[in-house]
Amino acid sequence: MDTQLKQRNSFSGSLGFVLASAGSAVGLGNIWRFPYLAAKFGGGLFLLVYLILAVTFGFALLITEIAIGRKTQESPLTAYKKINPKWGFLGCFSFIVPFLIYPYYCVIGGWVLKYAFSYLAFQGSVTVEKDFFTGFITSQWQPLFYTVIFAFLSFIIVYKGVERGIERYSKILMPILVLIVVFIAFYSLFISHTDETGLTRTGLQGAAVYFIPNFEGLTFKGFLKVCLTAMGQLFYSLSIAMGIMIAYGSYMKKSGNLGKAVNHIEIFDTGIAILAGMMIVPAVYVFSGKEGMSAGPGLMFITLPKVFNSLGNIGEFIGLIFFVMVLFAALTSAVSILEAITSSMIDKFNWSRRRSAVVMAGATFIVSIIVCLGYNVFYFEQKLPNGSTGQILDILDYFSNIILMPITSLLTCILIGWVTKPKFLIDEITRNREKFGRKGLYIVMIKFVAPVLLFVILLAGMGLF
Repeated sequence: MDTQLKQRNSFSGSLGFVLASAGSAVGLGNIWRFPYLAAKFGGGLFLLVYLILAVTFGFALLITEIAIGRKTQESPLTAYKKINPKWGFLGCFSFIVPFLIYPYYCVIGGWVLKYAFSYLAFQGSVTVEKDFFTGFITSQWQPLFYTVIFAFLSFIIVYKGVERGIERYSKILMPILVLIVVFIAFYSLFISHTDETGLTRTGLQGAAVYFIPNFEGLTFKGFLKVCLTAMGQLFYSLSIAMGIMIAYGSYMKKSGNLGKAVNHIEIFDTGIAILAGMMIVPAVYVFSGKEGMSAGPGLMFITLPKVFNSLGNIGEFIGLIFFVMVLFAALTSAVSILEAITSSMIDKFNWSRRRSAVVMAGATFIVSIIVCLGYNVFYFEQKLPNGSTGQILDILDYFSNIILMPITSLLTCILIGWVTKPKFLIDEITRNREKFGRKGLYIVMIKFVAPVLLFVILLAGMGLF
């Protein structure tokens, strides 16, 4: 085993592991989806439910996947078979999920890049013109051009390897990302605007909407909806069931404190999500009121540019650093997704990193092209089981995020909780005689609570709950 550890790429230390893992977890979902959901589902109430779930449900799933990776020293495609040969099929699920997600993530990353370049060229005011976003994604060549740039950046980092690529760039990008988020979050608190009716709204009032729980008209069914939404957001936010944490866990040194590292990832991811809400909710509230948050997914590309435009000259600067920050968040996440499938090829077929990265980047880029063309040449609308209507990107997102990810995590809980028993991973978590303070909670969550919650998430995604 020791020989195998020396041959395998690894992070240089716990800091590199935590920053890379947090970089994976801190992605587009934290920046635009979390603030929108928090504002929609009771502000502080949503935050409270989310925090409780983070230290219970999220913790159990996150530490399970990282421990699987470190114990087996394998990537997601081969790790499950090493645990139990009859459960090798779960490795296929853990490979398919990131393979489906990465192509459309690069397309969205290209959209972010387009906006960052627009603000860099002092063309931020152009982004608020009517149908700018729709015109951009439905054009044939522009989205492809920016997707190529974003995908190439991700490829280069993965191509360079774990320590010289992923860790090195995570150590640069993540601190910058945090500084930008903190700056915009506090700037948002001190802006104000008077609308045409003479009503003045301030950033601090917007922060109150975000942080203070809103129980107005709350029913038991409504509370369950808040819980389900927070649970779903947490599940997708932590990069669980995407093979990423298994791959990164396999690169973690055996001497590292696994439990402490997971705590740091949780704090980092949740902290950025909450700061993203401080950054976005007050600003949107000031210029658009509570109704402005109803933009949902269009918040980042349609509503926020209008907010930046309303700020005058300083808005160009704020818009630029905002989209640079989102770009960094998207890039660190995209790198981790590509790494999950690249490492699988390395372990499954004994390919070199260079060959694996080139093949996986090439194969997924073909799918990225199809996703881009899904808004013009291949445009169609498909009704999905959860009630939404989508194009190619939405269909890939539905099958990967809404169907395969809950199934993968649910079966992982059954494997660890009932087949191998929790002690199998607890021994890995405490291999250096570390204290495992949440051991009892972990056992209850992995055996009983998490499987039930994941089943509910799956039923909700299928439109059955």
